[in-house]
Amino acid sequence: MINVSEICKGYLTSDILGVGGVIKETPEDFVVTEIPAYEPSGSGEHLYLTIEKRGITTLEAIRRVAQELKISEKEIGYAGMKDAVGVTRQRISLLKIKAEDVAGRDLNGVKVLDAVRHGNKLKIGHLKGNRFRIVVRGVFANSYNSVSSIMGVLITHGVPNWFGYQRYGIQGNSHLIGYAMLQKDWQAAVDSLIGTSHSIMDDDWKSAINSYKQGRYLVAFRQMPKHCRSERDILQRLISKPDQYEKAFSAVHPRLKKLYLAAYQSSLFDKVVNLRLAELDQIWQGDLAWKHLNGSCFMVEDIAVDSERAAQFEISATGPMFGCRMKQPAGRQLLLEQQVLADANIAHDAFDLGGGLSVEGERRPLRVPLGEPVFQFEGDALILEFTLPKGCFATSVVREFTKNF
Repeated sequence: MINVSEICKGYLTSDILGVGGVIKETPEDFVVTEIPAYEPSGSGEHLYLTIEKRGITTLEAIRRVAQELKISEKEIGYAGMKDAVGVTRQRISLLKIKAEDVAGRDLNGVKVLDAVRHGNKLKIGHLKGNRFRIVVRGVFANSYNSVSSIMGVLITHGVPNWFGYQRYGIQGNSHLIGYAMLQKDWQAAVDSLIGTSHSIMDDDWKSAINSYKQGRYLVAFRQMPKHCRSERDILQRLISKPDQYEKAFSAVHPRLKKLYLAAYQSSLFDKVVNLRLAELDQIWQGDLAWKHLNGSCFMVEDIAVDSERAAQFEISATGPMFGCRMKQPAGRQLLLEQQVLADANIAHDAFDLGGGLSVEGERRPLRVPLGEPVFQFEGDALILEFTLPKGCFATSVVREFTKNF
């Protein structure tokens, strides 16, 4: 098992002093705008909405839109998942909805900025990347040189492609749930999902967790906040059938189960990033290299030629999103990945869960380019703007500057 605090340990720019400061003091301090893969055509049965949300996840935004428009959540498409913190502008697609019925509306806290028709449903991955505007408040005085130097390293060598803490949920335990699922240890899965009270600020939520640990499931159910839907569903089953943890865990929505498994994959990937951080821009013989132009992979055989391509940021080494069908590297990287699995006591076939939950696996670049980077200071606030490819997290950039998480 991997503790979140043990995953993202180092910094690519560890020899440059951080500037301190904090992010996400207000939603406007963390603004994310999707960069779409294509523009809607203007005709077709699907309606593409550009929405703006504050303080809620993409899935919560979809739930609210579905309720307001009285449609099924399954009919709503989206290109990327965004977390709750900050202001996010992204696209979703709807069926059987007229543009004039939604344009300019506020759908229970989800603003509709525009509405254009298109021929197909929006699906996960239908975006190029994301543009970020992040305000870091309370940075140290005279930080210009540090910021400039850090920016230079990230531009030249790339951004470590960490998932980071936001991948692991509010309690930092999502990957532990996924690990327990792979081990088919359903009590551990339920224990991990209910979590621990030390990371929770809400008093009722804390009390519910403590009551669960004492086996007082009915009390825990009554104390658990209404927004903790999975926790409440599990507790409700345990009330009538104590100790039947597998049946209780089956109450969790399949979409969430997949997120937990993905979180565990992410934790193993982050460990590999950490192990190769000192050589992040290097290519090894036997690596599966990532072509940044199109996202395809190939086995590194001519190390001299491919090292030059890596130096030009044409390609990068990849790490594992482990799964039962993931393509295997060779040489040193294969040995490294085998050791990571051995340390976790996980076999490759453990990812073949069946029941629609099997994890196929894929490769992911260990570093990504920092696009269109600019920075400026306003008093003791550092304003960072940049783009990242889809699936990459802005905190991987920000932590290099602040050095405090």
